[in-house]
Amino acid sequence: MNVIGETLGVLAGICTAVAFLPQALQTIKTRDTKGMSLSTYIIYCIGIFLWIVYGGYLKSLQMMFFNGVSLLFALPILGIIIRNQCKSKK
Repeated sequence: MNVIGETLGVLAGICTAVAFLPQALQTIKTRDTKGMSLSTYIIYCIGIFLWIVYGGYLKSLQMMFFNGVSLLFALPILGIIIRNQCKSKK
């Protein structure tokens, strides 16, 4: 791949990976998940995991790394949503 393509891929990866960081930090800090959709986060995490697997298939470390970072930020949010929903059903 050429330098322009690699640069675009890295910039896109940084943007998508870091996009969930503010939400993750806010959710971890406040534990507030009102208005957050459990099904959306489940589907998102599955999709990101599949991107990581696909990156492995393509032997794209860049794809695997940036999607791994995205998943790292999304999983705590998913966990807090699940925990909050379990608490509210008691």
